[in-house]
Amino acid sequence: MVADLASAAEASLLVALVLLVDRVPLPAVAGSPLTRGRGRPAVYPDRLFLKALVVMIVRRLARVGTFLAVLSEPTAEMRRLRALLTDERGRFPSRRTWERRLARVPVALPAQICCLGHHLVARLDPWAGYGRAAAIDSTVLRACGGVWHKKDREAGVVPHTSIDTEAHWTKSGWHGWVYGYKLHLVVTAAAVWIPLAADLTPANVADNEAALPLLDDMPETVRYVLGDRHYNAPDVRDACARRGRILVASRHGAYPHHDAGVEVRRVFHKLRSLAIENFNEHFKTIFGGHAQVPVRRLQPTRRFALGAVLVYQLTLLHRFEHGQPLRVGLKSCLLAA
Repeated sequence: MVADLASAAEASLLVALVLLVDRVPLPAVAGSPLTRGRGRPAVYPDRLFLKALVVMIVRRLARVGTFLAVLSEPTAEMRRLRALLTDERGRFPSRRTWERRLARVPVALPAQICCLGHHLVARLDPWAGYGRAAAIDSTVLRACGGVWHKKDREAGVVPHTSIDTEAHWTKSGWHGWVYGYKLHLVVTAAAVWIPLAADLTPANVADNEAALPLLDDMPETVRYVLGDRHYNAPDVRDACARRGRILVASRHGAYPHHDAGVEVRRVFHKLRSLAIENFNEHFKTIFGGHAQVPVRRLQPTRRFALGAVLVYQLTLLHRFEHGQPLRVGLKSCLLAA
């Protein structure tokens, strides 16, 4: 009986994803939390806290206290996870260490997502038989709690303690006015959707401003960047040109357009829509992104949203290594984890 329980814990998808963290590359960025800086050296390795983040995202544990409470349950799977969350000397971090180090994780996640995106492109070869295009877009996440109306913000009045004062307003063509954050994403426009770069900002940050660091993080093999009219800006076009890429973005002005390139752009825009808009819906359905985010403030929300992108990448890699479909079945797969 004990052997059966141990075998079941070892076969758990959650355990498999946590083990996978040991095999993925880490970014080497000067000044990153994933590299050693000044002060007392870190006792526990950074991978340990990426593993913890995977557990928190898959089990939808928004807070460190809840994560530790679940981890203390006397089940075979939790015992296996506790063993994986100790260092090489068998030490398990204290609650304060978990809180402090997990609070630092969001700063490193964009670089980690980029690094793993490069690794996935090399392993999965998504552009075999396709043009080397990537689609860029943002999707809105509603802030936890109440909304901070403009008149109250301008007056410096916070009428309710549930309001996340670090979130902001944006107007979505689909959802109308939304108070929250924007998840900015770049994904492959190919047979499999691979997140290549991601970041999270307050919702009032312009898409073209947030796009600039994401464009620098994409693999060099990307030839075309597909975006909507919010990315049709000189700074985005210049950033693409410096890397030898072609930006294909919707033009400003009333439709229909009648310029010479309209039919070519229509093909690219259809490709973009099939990639990034379907991915956004797919991603938000898997990770509960249609509801309010489960945490308040920018950095905890970054940890939740970017952690979900990282888990999506890990799930793609796990399913690729086991010969499973890469576009269908991910939601049921993670719900069963």
